[in-house]
Amino acid sequence: MYSHAMSIGHTFLGLLESSPRHGYDLKRAYDERFGQARPLHFGQVYSTLSRLLRNGLVEVDSVEPGEGPERKRYAITEAGVTDVQRWLSQPEKPEPYLQSVLYTKVVLALLTGRPAADLLDTQRAEHLRLMRELTRRKTHGDLADQLICDHALFHLEADLRWLELTAARLDELAKEVRG
Repeated sequence: MYSHAMSIGHTFLGLLESSPRHGYDLKRAYDERFGQARPLHFGQVYSTLSRLLRNGLVEVDSVEPGEGPERKRYAITEAGVTDVQRWLSQPEKPEPYLQSVLYTKVVLALLTGRPAADLLDTQRAEHLRLMRELTRRKTHGDLADQLICDHALFHLEADLRWLELTAARLDELAKEVRG
């Protein structure tokens, strides 16, 4: 029912709908639009294209000789267009973040007698650092960058509220987890 996390393959198919491209051009388009935090490695690009080709979602449109290996230009197939349409029409599963790593660390700190409040303070400082970095990036970015940063900032703000709530309830939680 739900779509899975962002798929590089689906993203490539979407980029190929506008026009056929070489692997290098796909990587560049992906990195410019979606890879700010984690640009793709060329190995990922070509392994993804190989899988899409094997599954009949793209085809080699043309081959050009080059200095090194031949340059293949890839085009999306009808099956690829159908696949992108299906992926785009499926909602993403909302992540409730139940039993997060952070929650696990807080409970384990309490169970082992370590200072859970320090853990929460350290995490709060890290969240605030990242929020400052994203706010700086947002002020210098284009609209796409601003929207990406806003999305991340809203999630970080929710995390901060949780950190504050948990800090306020640590004594109560400690009694509960220690039984």
